[in-house]
Amino acid sequence: MEQIRLNKYLAQCGVCSRREADKLIEQGRVLVNGVPATAGMQVTEADEIQVNKKILQGRAEKKVLVFYKPIGVTCTEKDRHAEKIITDMIHYPVRVTYAGRLDKDSEGLLVLTNDGDLIDAMMRGANRHEKEYIVRVDKEITDVFLEKMSGGIFLKDLELTTRPCKVEKISKFTFRIILTQGVNRQIRRMCSECGFRVKGLKRIRVMNLRLGDLKPGEYREATREELTELYKSCKMLK
Repeated sequence: MEQIRLNKYLAQCGVCSRREADKLIEQGRVLVNGVPATAGMQVTEADEIQVNKKILQGRAEKKVLVFYKPIGVTCTEKDRHAEKIITDMIHYPVRVTYAGRLDKDSEGLLVLTNDGDLIDAMMRGANRHEKEYIVRVDKEITDVFLEKMSGGIFLKDLELTTRPCKVEKISKFTFRIILTQGVNRQIRRMCSECGFRVKGLKRIRVMNLRLGDLKPGEYREATREELTELYKSCKMLK
């Protein structure tokens, strides 16, 4: 019977990413055949694996959802202080989690999946996967603003300079931006450094997955063609 590293197995079961699995194992929250798991151990389908006292049912078929996160929904699965969280919005027969956050005040495309390895691949900054946004600001957009944003902005509070990116003016107060990194609240921080305030932010694309005509709160399964291209871009076989 095939042996597989425990953290990879947990990721393939849709529990979490490999990195998060390592944390669960370190915290003693994973049991293998009733015994606390250890980092790097190998398991098979014959082993009984428990996470937080819940027995896993084995590796599930990989699912990827395209979800339109509305404004006001917090990207978390548990937060008693949040008004609305992801699990309030998604009622899907397979447990899925998000690959890349959107802050509470932003809306648009959120990728949800039960494939922890895919989440790892999509979140790895070195892969420079594209994410596209439509942004509305409080001042008229100028050529100087577009040039600054596209060239990279030094963020004082984080002490880093953003990667050069593609920025295009759509209308007087609206622009399109394509990023290849995932700094927390990056667009809002970049605009603030230029003296602008974001009044609306919508993510419309992650890699080859597009929001399309989904409405806030709606989701759909990724098509076979989308999955093939997505896994290929992540250098993963599907």
